[in-house]
Amino acid sequence: MNISTTDYGNNTIPAGIKSKTCQGINGLNIHYLEAGNKGDNKPLIVLLHGFPELSFSWRKILLPLSELGYHVVAPDQRGFGRTTGWDNSYVSDLSAYYQVNLVKDILCFISALGYKKAKSVIGHDSGAGVAGWASIIRPDIFESVVMMSAPFTGPPTIPFDTSQKKEARDPYADTISEELANLDRPRKHYQHYYRTPEANSHIMKSDSGLSNFIRAYYHHKSADWKENNPFPLSSWTADQLAQMPTYYIMDLNDTMPEAVGKHMPTDLEINSCQWLTNEELEVYTSEYRRTEFQGGLNWYRSGGSKGNREHLKLFSGMQIKIPSMFIAGKQDWGIYQRPGAINKMQHDICTNMAGIKLVDNAGHWVQQEQPESVINLLTNFLSCLS
Repeated sequence: MNISTTDYGNNTIPAGIKSKTCQGINGLNIHYLEAGNKGDNKPLIVLLHGFPELSFSWRKILLPLSELGYHVVAPDQRGFGRTTGWDNSYVSDLSAYYQVNLVKDILCFISALGYKKAKSVIGHDSGAGVAGWASIIRPDIFESVVMMSAPFTGPPTIPFDTSQKKEARDPYADTISEELANLDRPRKHYQHYYRTPEANSHIMKSDSGLSNFIRAYYHHKSADWKENNPFPLSSWTADQLAQMPTYYIMDLNDTMPEAVGKHMPTDLEINSCQWLTNEELEVYTSEYRRTEFQGGLNWYRSGGSKGNREHLKLFSGMQIKIPSMFIAGKQDWGIYQRPGAINKMQHDICTNMAGIKLVDNAGHWVQQEQPESVINLLTNFLSCLS
């Protein structure tokens, strides 16, 4: 194991949080933020960020959890931030980004830190997917799981009796693209857009600039944008999906910077935004200016690939049986972007669930928008574990 302290290059990280790099982890040198230490046999908690985020997204959570007596770490996952060793091109071989390999990244990481178990793995957005898969694949290592903002629906099913009948159609198949494009107001799904070769270039070369793109993207998906009033959708159909904001169901000819740029916050809104100050925004801007977005976009490409799905069929029928909880902002459309997903997670996938907790005055970035509420929920959840 080779762990070194790194200079994060700014003073926006709260005192008491360390920036480190752990080398030789499943082909990566993993950068991570840390609060607390392993001393006195402190249990480990692992925090996994989403897109377009970083380990920095947990800056308001790390210290409070460590003060409860935990060693808390938040890595920059494969494709993000100061972690190195990943391919930042529009790669043809996406196997490095398959869910099983993303879980392996985290398993190797916690082993390198000297742990055989983690008290909890807590994931937000696409990080919730890694947390969910880690809980299914290695429940012997992860004692509990918390998923945030993105409901986890478990493994794909192995089709039954296919010698006698055709395999059932994937309910989230790409045929939705044609249906969305044929609406009176032609649309497209943001995940399908993110899988295109042009998406990264569109973001990096947007007319408004990178900082304004990130600011607009974060604002548009937060509770600060007052039109975020989500509700359950009845089906995976174009007319139902088109009820979601354009950061999910985009106008057909828009780039993502164009979609969110229409809702750029005013100077007054920016200056009053306490959960993402200009100094904190600059961390995201400087990091993504250096790495660009293709690593994170490859998660979308891999997640929708046949190869990834075939690997996950190995776990067909498996459930999350360790203690679990789901947290999201009440103003977060991510809860409902896949109709029925949250109910499937609660009733079919998680057998030992502490509940679904919706935090008011929070959109998609719940742990950044309302950190105190999230800390209280996590504190109560962790205190109930044996």
